[in-house]
Amino acid sequence: MLGAEWLRWTYLPCQTIASGGEPIPWRTKEHGLATYVLVPGAWLGGWVWQDVAARLRADGHDVYPVTLTGLGERSHLARPDTDLETHIADVVNVIAWNDLRDVILAGHSYAGIVVTGVADHIPERLQALVYVDSAPLADGQAMVDLYPPEGLAALQATVDAKGEGWRFPFPGIEALGEGASLAGLDEADRSLMARKAVAQPWRTYTQPLRLQNAGETPAYRRVVIACDDIRGMVAAEVPPIVAMTALPWQYVEMETGHWPMLSAPAELARVLDGV
Repeated sequence: MLGAEWLRWTYLPCQTIASGGEPIPWRTKEHGLATYVLVPGAWLGGWVWQDVAARLRADGHDVYPVTLTGLGERSHLARPDTDLETHIADVVNVIAWNDLRDVILAGHSYAGIVVTGVADHIPERLQALVYVDSAPLADGQAMVDLYPPEGLAALQATVDAKGEGWRFPFPGIEALGEGASLAGLDEADRSLMARKAVAQPWRTYTQPLRLQNAGETPAYRRVVIACDDIRGMVAAEVPPIVAMTALPWQYVEMETGHWPMLSAPAELARVLDGV
C-alpha cells in the first residue's frame, strides 16, 4: 500500500527521470494488440485484476494476472523466507516460461517495487512499464523505508504479535482508509477485499531492492496511472512524484481511489488499452 507515508519519501532520484516536452502518444489499435502482465499490490492475488483482465481480453489482448507467492490462491506457499526477490522471480518466470515479449507490465501499489525489479532483470522483454497509483523505488530501498520510525515500529509490533514474526496481517478496510483512498469502493468491493486478502510475507517489505542497471536509460516506455494517492502527492509537490508527470514518463490521471481495478475497472482497462 502506498499512502500518506509517501509524503515523507526521500531518495536519490532515478537517473531515468527527465522533464519537459509534450505527452507521449498512446499506442492505438492500428499498432496491434498487446500482452499485459498485471501484478497486484499487498495482501491481494491475481483475482483483483479479474474484471480488468476480462475487459482487455474482450478487446483481443493477451492478459496474465499474476498471483505472487504467499498470496491469493498461492497463500499456502507462504514461508518465513518469502521475500522481495521471490516476488520478482514470480513475475520474471511468468514472462519467461510463457515466452512473452513486448510486454506491458503493470504493478499496483506495493507491486511497484516488484515490477521495478522485474524490469531490471529482463528489460528486453518489456514494451512498457506501468505504475498503477505507485512509483519506482531506488536501488537499496525497501518498502519499510517509506514509513516513519514510529509507524514502522507499530507495524513490526503487529507482525510480531499477530503474524508470528513473519506475516504482515491485512489491517482491515477501515485501517486501509487511514493511509490510502477508498474512494469508489462500494460495499461489495470492500467485502471482497476483506474476504480474499491474506497476510503479506513480511520479508517482501523488509528486503531492499537490488538493481544491476539503475543508471541506464531503458528502451521500454514508463507510465504512471495516478489515482487519488499519487495525484495527492503531485498536488503536494513531492519532488520524485512530480518528476513522473513529465517526459520521459507518460502520465495519466484517474479520479478514483487507490484500488482502481475494483473501483473503476472499465476506466482502468481503457487507460491500459491506450498505453
